Amino acid sequence: MDENKAKRLGEVLISKGLINQDQLQIALIEQKLQGEPLGRILANLGFVSEAVIRDALGESLGQEIVDLTHIVVDSATLEFIPMDVARRYRVLPLGFDAVNRQLTVAMVDTLNIVAIDQLNALIGNDIILRPILAAEAELINAINQFYGFDLSVNGIIREIETGEIDYQSFQAESDEYSQPLVRLVDALLADAVKRDASDIHFEPESGFLRVRYRIDGVLRQIRTLHIGYWSGIAVRLKVISAMNIAESRAPQDGRVSRTFFGRSIDFRVSSQPTTHGENIVLRILDRKKGIVPLSSLGVSPATLAALHLLLARPEGIILVTGPTGSGKTTTLYSMLNHINDESINIMTLEDPVEYPMALIRQSSVNAAVKLDFANGIRSMMRQDPDVILVGEVRDQDTAEMAFRAAMTGHQVFSTLHTNSALGAIPRLLDIGIQPDIMAGNIIGIVAQRLVRKLCPHCKIASEPDADARRLLGAALAQATDGQLYRAGGCPACDGQGYSGRMAVMEVLRFTNDLDDLIVRHASRRELETHARGAGFSTIADDAIERVLQGATTLEEVARVVDLTTRVA
Repeated sequence: MDENKAKRLGEVLISKGLINQDQLQIALIEQKLQGEPLGRILANLGFVSEAVIRDALGESLGQEIVDLTHIVVDSATLEFIPMDVARRYRVLPLGFDAVNRQLTVAMVDTLNIVAIDQLNALIGNDIILRPILAAEAELINAINQFYGFDLSVNGIIREIETGEIDYQSFQAESDEYSQPLVRLVDALLADAVKRDASDIHFEPESGFLRVRYRIDGVLRQIRTLHIGYWSGIAVRLKVISAMNIAESRAPQDGRVSRTFFGRSIDFRVSSQPTTHGENIVLRILDRKKGIVPLSSLGVSPATLAALHLLLARPEGIILVTGPTGSGKTTTLYSMLNHINDESINIMTLEDPVEYPMALIRQSSVNAAVKLDFANGIRSMMRQDPDVILVGEVRDQDTAEMAFRAAMTGHQVFSTLHTNSALGAIPRLLDIGIQPDIMAGNIIGIVAQRLVRKLCPHCKIASEPDADARRLLGAALAQATDGQLYRAGGCPACDGQGYSGRMAVMEVLRFTNDLDDLIVRHASRRELETHARGAGFSTIADDAIERVLQGATTLEEVARVVDLTTRVA
């Protein structure tokens, strides 16, 4: 570490009150005598911890840092850098982004030109090296931990079949990776993240354990393991998610944070007693994918323009509707991210907070302190907010407080469980919101679903059959080529024929005429006729357009969208 770098590190530590001037002078004297980096000397002297040094170095150098105490690395990533190179240069590969051809590597010294040159020569010119700062002690432990044991699922299972399970090591802080079931859990979590799964299901049966991932909204069975492994896996999952390992008769909830492939991933864990033992499901919360720009949602240009018009209104309530898992939270976060600016105060009340966002004040509902949605809105109103996000309108109290906030000059966002945008109106009436309160205070209602996208590498052109022609109607005649596509299957999509998902939406903008109809208790048919006359398109219309564009299939759309109304 050069003199200027050491000085900056010392200044950062002193400015934070972590060391005093005398301690810095002692460390600088020792540095001249030993020739060791200042951070290592400060840690050896016991003045500060390795983690504090890591954070201070990242700040002084303006570089990204990583905490290696909760990191998981898969065997495929480790193959980029051999163990002897990792030990010699104090580096650890964390993850490989195949799309951008980028290898994320943890390093003790990200300015070590010799090490970086050696790594570039090793991985080749077609791969970009992304160095991240790490604490030395953490890095050495991680190298010993990950290079010392088999990390592949198949290899770990072979190891389990030939050895005995030591349940005590599941709760040990040190040397836990000597226990193969500990590595098996991490390997399954890493595999699910790599496959872009949204949920992991551990489902015990009478003689085996079923492991399923929800990928692109559809559950797929990944492994079946002997039921004898389940008690050990369940204990490990409970330990890392801070759940009670002695309780197996009552449902429990927990949370896990791990670093996979160089980025932080959170897991929301839920256990449920069943006939054959506890069923455990993990919801994967990837911050990188949870917050996307509004323009990257994949919606049609017309829908995107309608969303921008909703956001342009300074006050009122915007509702996003749809079933569980339809992407409502992602859409809401994208809207907030679009208007997020230091000039406005955005506050959220969620159950729970899923993705932390900069500048936004986020709170979770908490039954223990009687902080529900209604009380939370009352409290937030005293915090001078401009924009309020309420996780869900569940009851009359929450709905009344949300509308009260909208009536007093705030922009309010929330979700509602209904099947369509127009279906939100009778639902609000059922909750107890009066028509004259709705009129003038609702900016718009968005209804959405998620459909799988056809894999671009293997989709197959096909002629529409009689049923398809009846469903598509006149839209088929107006299509450019009059052809549909069906799913194929290739290695790129793991033989599924689909890769990724996109949102299909309907956006109902409230106008003065629509408000008048609501006040007059107009029927659903009258509301829909008026909305269509003003340019409203349904989810089914949007979905059919995507089918004709070749982005998805009619079968996939019919799985999540009701198309029966299009049949005469």
